[in-house]
Amino acid sequence: MARLVTDRGEALGCGYFNPHSLIAVRRLSDDPDRAIDAAFLAERLTAALGWRKRLFDAPYYRLVHAEADGLPGLVVDRFGDLVVAQANTAGMDRLEPALIEALTEVLGPAAIVLRNDTSVRGLEGLASEVRLAAGSVPEAPTVAEGGGTFPLDPLGGQKTGWFFDHRDNRAFVARLAVGARVLDVYSHTGGFGIQCAVAGAAQVDLIDSAASALKIAARAAELSRVADRVTTRKADAFAALEHLIKNGETYDVVICDPPAFAKSRKDVGAAARAYRKLARLAAQVAAPGGVLLLASCSFHMDAASFAQQTARGVTEAGRTARVLRRAGAGADHPVHPHLPESAYLKAEVLALD
Repeated sequence: MARLVTDRGEALGCGYFNPHSLIAVRRLSDDPDRAIDAAFLAERLTAALGWRKRLFDAPYYRLVHAEADGLPGLVVDRFGDLVVAQANTAGMDRLEPALIEALTEVLGPAAIVLRNDTSVRGLEGLASEVRLAAGSVPEAPTVAEGGGTFPLDPLGGQKTGWFFDHRDNRAFVARLAVGARVLDVYSHTGGFGIQCAVAGAAQVDLIDSAASALKIAARAAELSRVADRVTTRKADAFAALEHLIKNGETYDVVICDPPAFAKSRKDVGAAARAYRKLARLAAQVAAPGGVLLLASCSFHMDAASFAQQTARGVTEAGRTARVLRRAGAGADHPVHPHLPESAYLKAEVLALD
């Protein structure tokens, strides 16, 4: 840990320092003499927990969203008695023993899993690893959302096993899906589509390129008692949309939530073209009076540029539209007012004429 001072010796606080990272210093406290230990971490966790309890009735949420919750480099997702954490910086990685102690004190979980396998760890000089840090993972863990039940794979799934950030966007689209035919492209484990089925969609077709994700989605449909109205298909998203257009198929609700097209600033140009193409193809599959959700989790594609590419794609499809909703992540993904990178998610819901 480092004591942070100005060039005139004025104290700024304390934090951790990594000379090998693009962000060399991350401040943890404005108290330069504050001990950064299990007690400190427990204090921050308790504060974060207090806000989540005010926001949510059930213990399924992102508990810690890095800098926005005063713990830079740390992500913690809570799935009932199961906690999944990611330490994405060298400083936070060194605090692992204290973090496990603090999580145990504040939450008393049945298990703590470390998903330290993000690409950003490489920029910090850290190895990639996934392991059980404490307790034992409950048999067949699940996450409950929107009336659906979804299998959770904390040791083998993507990220921490679930994407809480789209919670509000999934709920919004599900309300519009009653009696509808729904297409969920880049469906992953079916978070959007299956909640649409639970809400009363007549038919939901899930398309993803990962067979493992679709297998989990099929199981989620069974657990959510909507398997009779849900189909899964392994396919490339763009190829699948082009095939549907060729065959003249349309859907009342079309959902496209792709992985990041722009993982760095140099990718923005190509990503803009990809988002525009996706909007064009998806708009052609949406029925007259249909609903289209398009999303981007690429921070480097700013909200204004994403909206512009979406509008261009819809226009190129020969459609007119009105925007029903523009939103980001849910309230358990707070945004640090001085860190725009923490506002990465963008979602647009359009009503097509």
